[in-house]
Amino acid sequence: MGRPATKPKKLKDGYYIEIRNKGAKSGIKLYSSTEDQMNRTIKTYERSKEVVILGESKNGKFVNSEEFHVVD
Repeated sequence: MGRPATKPKKLKDGYYIEIRNKGAKSGIKLYSSTEDQMNRTIKTYERSKEVVILGESKNGKFVNSEEFHVVD
């Protein structure tokens, strides 16, 4: 069988957000290929979950820093 892989996965080029329950420390990452799709996803989850905008990924690394999205 062998050992499982330990190398981290490469990120696709696009936009990432993290969705988590209110008060939780970790959540799941969601991928969107365009900024418009990312904004639609944020609108879907912003009422019931905490949304952290991880930013744009290029060549497996994030271009922008983390932002915390707050419902207006």
